[in-house]
Amino acid sequence: MAPRCFPLGSGSRMLENREETNSKAFTAKTSCVRRRYREFVWLRRQLQRNAGLVPVPELPGKSTFFVGSTDEFIEKRRQGLQQFLEKVVQNVVLLSDSRLHLFLQSQLSVPEIEACVQGQGSLTVTEAILHYAMSNCGWVQEEESRPALLLGGDLQGSYAGLGSPQGPSCLETFPHWSDFGMEDSHSDSLDAPAERETQ
Repeated sequence: MAPRCFPLGSGSRMLENREETNSKAFTAKTSCVRRRYREFVWLRRQLQRNAGLVPVPELPGKSTFFVGSTDEFIEKRRQGLQQFLEKVVQNVVLLSDSRLHLFLQSQLSVPEIEACVQGQGSLTVTEAILHYAMSNCGWVQEEESRPALLLGGDLQGSYAGLGSPQGPSCLETFPHWSDFGMEDSHSDSLDAPAERETQ
């Protein structure tokens, strides 16, 4: 099954990534994570820094003025992010970046991803992914009638999925995630540690 991304309800500005695959490129078989648009901006920047001369796919535009409804804006952005992910996971050089694996296979924040990759966290990259996979519950049974971001094509050779069918619901809200929306199109730095609220 190909990875899919969903907007969370009508007018919601959050994006949920669900992925399942048989590829050996990834540690876990399935996963469900939520990411903000600006986290995708951070990921692209990191991939570009580490990829050298390999071109990194573009993200959907950062239009601060959009004619149309918020739902239309979110759908256009969702489609653009789907295309971005499809291209990234099919590029062997980009697929070798640990940040990409943590971005797709764990719910670590950007500062936590950086700490893990630099060996400053309590877990290795693989341990962080497996820890999340073991705590990720039942998303496979969740409603699948929402529009999906599908990473199409035959991903068997280059892409594997995230998480496992055990752990917290992907529809749960987490205070350190912000809305997936137009204000995220403005650049704000993710290099500094983000403040996290407690649940």
